[in-house]
Amino acid sequence: MEERKGFGTNFGFLMAAVGSAVGLGNIWGFPNKMGASGGFTFLIIYLLLAVCCGFIVMVGELAIGRKTGKGAVEAYRVLSKKFKWMGWMGILSAFFILFFYCALGGYCIKYTVVNIGDLFNAPFGSGAAAELAAANDSSVGAEVFGAFIGNPTEAIIYGLIFVALTMIIVLGGVGGGIEKVCSIGMPALFVMLLICIVRACTLEGAVDGLKYMFVPGWAVANGVIKEAPSFFEVLSTAGGQMFFSLSLGMGAMITYGSYLDKKENLQKNAILIIVMDTLVALMAGLCVIPGRFALDPNGALGGPSLLFVTMQNVFSRMGPIGPIFGILFYLLVVFAAISSSISLLEVIVAHFVDKARDEGKGDKRKAYTLIAAACVGLGCILVCADQLGGASFTPWKLLNLPDTSIRMWNDCWLDFFDMLSEGVMMPLGALLMSIMIGWEVGPEMVKEECEQSGHAMGSYGFFKFCIKYITPLCMILILYGQLTDFFG
Repeated sequence: MEERKGFGTNFGFLMAAVGSAVGLGNIWGFPNKMGASGGFTFLIIYLLLAVCCGFIVMVGELAIGRKTGKGAVEAYRVLSKKFKWMGWMGILSAFFILFFYCALGGYCIKYTVVNIGDLFNAPFGSGAAAELAAANDSSVGAEVFGAFIGNPTEAIIYGLIFVALTMIIVLGGVGGGIEKVCSIGMPALFVMLLICIVRACTLEGAVDGLKYMFVPGWAVANGVIKEAPSFFEVLSTAGGQMFFSLSLGMGAMITYGSYLDKKENLQKNAILIIVMDTLVALMAGLCVIPGRFALDPNGALGGPSLLFVTMQNVFSRMGPIGPIFGILFYLLVVFAAISSSISLLEVIVAHFVDKARDEGKGDKRKAYTLIAAACVGLGCILVCADQLGGASFTPWKLLNLPDTSIRMWNDCWLDFFDMLSEGVMMPLGALLMSIMIGWEVGPEMVKEECEQSGHAMGSYGFFKFCIKYITPLCMILILYGQLTDFFG
């Protein structure tokens, strides 16, 4: 049987795991949700959930992966016959996320190109800088974005470029592709974030953005949002953000854990991943929110419009230096997106490669990576062609069903796939995983695996209590909140 190759260094594993956690949700989701949900209050609740749920699920998934040395499907099958089907839910979730993630990644590549065009006054630039400077018109950025997504051919081309980049990295394997890219890309992302933060926070009016993010009640008092959310709304919002941001419940950490050397400290690695992911989320907020309040006060505070309308307006209004910061910003977003997309594609590929290896068929990574990427490409084409709902062929309309108050079905394919993955499969997967470890397999399995490295699991008592009682309860509340949010 051919040897299963893993990460060459613990640093490489950490950068890959942090890269999986750090993604678009950190940049357009965390800062807006933090500001709209009470600022520092939201942050405290987020951190508590990260400790009681995020850390617990993270350690559990890493332990499952390393103990079995298998991808998500086989890992669950080895541990429990009752829960063996859960790995397939992780693979489906990875597919659904990749469908819209690659489309959005393509948008980021497009905007990197646009800002290069603006820097050199090339025809492929936005041409927005001069217009904004002359008219101070926020609609220009929206027009540029609308023209892009309204051209499905161009959007599809950029989306498929992102799919191809993801595929090429995964083709290189864990050590030769994923580890190398993340070991360079993630430190570069931190550097680019710092540069953009310094510029954003030194803009006149940027202090309002800081108040929005950190001062409780400021957003309501200043009319940014109508009313403060309830405690349960903040809890579900923070939980959903924490969960999606840390890449839990989709098999990514199980898969990466399966490549981790036995001598490495699982507890320490889990803590570092959570700390670095939260740090990037805060840094992303310091990068985008102050700029929005300073240069585009009426711009969006979250979602695709924040990245592709508001932020483009911000860079256009910086004058001649704006495109430089635009290039840096969209490059870091591309890095963040691709570090997540390669982990998701690896979840899918790892299962089939492991299965082929176990059957004595050799390493079929190339073949399965190409097949998986082709499937992802088809989903990406669907999302791009949908034009964020502008093409009017949502799932609900394709089924020719009457109108409904269920928001999800009336929106777009991006939101539909997001609902299936983030809204249902990921929190449900984490809930069932915690039940499996807490009540079926036993927390002792995690303790034994953690102590394989020679490091005592000092947090075992806390872990055992949380995995049995606190984490499942929190996951139920988060799942309820997500479903309520998606379905209204």
